[in-house]
Amino acid sequence: MGANAWVSLAVAAVCLVMLVRLAIGEHRRARLDRAALRTWQRVRAQALHLWQWRRRRQTAAQAALTAQDVIERARRARPPVDKDGNVYRPEAFKGPRKPH
Repeated sequence: MGANAWVSLAVAAVCLVMLVRLAIGEHRRARLDRAALRTWQRVRAQALHLWQWRRRRQTAAQAALTAQDVIERARRARPPVDKDGNVYRPEAFKGPRKPH
């Protein structure tokens, strides 16, 4: 089916729903409208929840990549220091406190 056929089918479905709304009484029409509104609200809420979940995942992935990049840049920029295992030697503290 082409795009025109789907549009025609959607228009026909809307027309059928409107015809049914005219045929039923006012009380049933109000019930149908409330049910349709509740259904629309549920679908919309689920779509928004899915969208926000997707955005949170993208943001978390981007934050992880940025953090890894910052860590790697800090490792490359660190000046060599004399250490014994994980202990800094006193000579390492004699230089300037902040690199220029």
